[in-house]
Amino acid sequence: MNTEEEELKNGNNAEYGADDIKSLKGLEAVRMRPGMYVGGTDSRALHHLLNEVLDNSIDEALAGHCDTIDIIIHENNSITVKDNGRGIPIGVNKESGLSALELVMTSLHAGGKFDKNSYKVSGGLNGVGVSCVNALSKHLRAEVHREGKVVVQEYEKGIALAPPKEIAKADDTGTSVTFLPDDTIFDEVNFLSEKISNRLREMSFLNKKVRLNFTDERIVEEGKPLHMSFYSENGLVEYVQHIDKARTSLLEFPIFISGGEDGVEIDVALQYNTGYSENIVSYCNNISTYNGGTHVNGFKRAITHYFKKYGENNGFFSKLKFAVSGEDFREGLTAVISVKVPNPQFKSQTKDELTNSELVSLVSQSVGKVLEAYLEENPKEAKQIIDKVIIAATARHAARKAREAVQRKNVLSGAGLPGKLADCSSKNPEDGEIYLVEGDSAGGTAKQGRDRNFQAIMPLRGKILNVEKALEYKIYENEEIKNMFMALGVRIGTEEDDKALDISKLRYHKIIIMCDADVDGSHIVTLILTFFFRYLRPLVEKGYVYIAAPPLYLVKKGKEFQYCWNDKERDEAVARIGKGKDNTVGVQRYKGLGEMNAEQLWETTMDPDTRTLRQVTIESATEADEIFSMLMGDEVPPRREFIESHAKFANIDV
Repeated sequence: MNTEEEELKNGNNAEYGADDIKSLKGLEAVRMRPGMYVGGTDSRALHHLLNEVLDNSIDEALAGHCDTIDIIIHENNSITVKDNGRGIPIGVNKESGLSALELVMTSLHAGGKFDKNSYKVSGGLNGVGVSCVNALSKHLRAEVHREGKVVVQEYEKGIALAPPKEIAKADDTGTSVTFLPDDTIFDEVNFLSEKISNRLREMSFLNKKVRLNFTDERIVEEGKPLHMSFYSENGLVEYVQHIDKARTSLLEFPIFISGGEDGVEIDVALQYNTGYSENIVSYCNNISTYNGGTHVNGFKRAITHYFKKYGENNGFFSKLKFAVSGEDFREGLTAVISVKVPNPQFKSQTKDELTNSELVSLVSQSVGKVLEAYLEENPKEAKQIIDKVIIAATARHAARKAREAVQRKNVLSGAGLPGKLADCSSKNPEDGEIYLVEGDSAGGTAKQGRDRNFQAIMPLRGKILNVEKALEYKIYENEEIKNMFMALGVRIGTEEDDKALDISKLRYHKIIIMCDADVDGSHIVTLILTFFFRYLRPLVEKGYVYIAAPPLYLVKKGKEFQYCWNDKERDEAVARIGKGKDNTVGVQRYKGLGEMNAEQLWETTMDPDTRTLRQVTIESATEADEIFSMLMGDEVPPRREFIESHAKFANIDV
């Protein structure tokens, strides 16, 4: 095979030209049905537009042609993504007669990703990306530096205003895309800095030695717009350290594995910590495979096989009276798995589970080789891990008995409902809602004020157990947690089915956490959410969990009054209603739910026609894991830093 053929096979062909762009036609339906292409018209869909454009630049980096990407949010909420890659081809495509630039920007399923010679691996494999962004934008401007030229083309609502035009000479290469999403399509055009910066941080870890510069011109501090730069020299090793920054690590340095064959690249970094949760984050071609897949299965197989083999060969398990299982080897494990696959196969359109069968053995072998050598060469660290595995196995054995006790109590007590629960009369889960209320006093008020037809009340006494710091069997022995399991009607799975939660008998489709608006109340909310995230996550993922928003103030003068949920509303109400006789009060601050009577609690917090509920969602499981570990874990400095940086967003009494 000659050198040119090798370059073509490896996807590193610099002669990426107009005829490498393949068109599969059609763009008409995108504006009419945006949900089919970007998942809706909400904030998540809006940010999906940015990801589609960013993915194109990242694909250039994956192909080895780009090392710097700039993302700029402008004052009008338009956004620019600029890279120093090869630049979108600007020649005429023979098949369509259009310039390759216009073809990419205006035709669905048009792009170099359909040609194996142009990109070896790619994240955005459906090819609808940038053309959909164009279709859903009021205005888009594409600027290409290539072949010594600067070529520009502009579009409105996906339609080219004029042919591509050369406006200057270029001594560099790259692509810059600026777009303003259409506010007649999206619910709100407002890009969120924190959401974008988190995504860019993640991408920098996954694509080491690529610099991602982020500027938000809407946020000016000391005369300068907000600017952040993300760069990772060591990739996944730094990613694992970042995820585990709020935990106490067991190993001085994470274990790093890099390997692969047949065009597949495999990178894995793993670390053990003193905690009890398993946290495996996985990607394929930079796409988050939230539900894992064959690459994760291969990793788990290697972890179980090689650690078990090492422990047995050295007699570490000889005194155990029960078998060690796979999950014991993963307790307190944080790992990031990233595979680059030329032809990835996914379980569904959402691409959250990888199904390439060959990856099980490829990943298992790559991880196994490194693990086997690491354990032999680092006996001290190996013993630390095995000791933790033995503790995990012992605790799991105790937890199984505790889980079985919870299940038996459900079965033996008939309906299995705790005595403190004031149930609703409706037996239809879709209609029913349960309030988890802080304290017996507020619970009593809620019971008086509720609509008994569809609202159930479950008082919780004090602060529930912090599941982030507790052994599993302690969790199932906790009275308040047992009561929540029974009231909700969910069942904990067994080790055989990976402890999958059975929610088929869930009794309410709205689970509403209602606590005081003070520090203690916020702490209890966080404790409950930590429990749901770690042990009842499917309920959060399905959108069943909410947080109630009781008012903070009552502004009253004579017979006129207004409830207020923040300081701004309070000040406006005072200005409208007027002040009291002594020129100040008429403003009542509700520090606890118990300060409201049943009627007030109903009309402000429980009446579906007037209440405000905040639905709990998981945008990023990795980010959520970091936050819960930070807030509820042992490490104080990261928690202090987080609280200080987010204090201005809080609205609670200290």
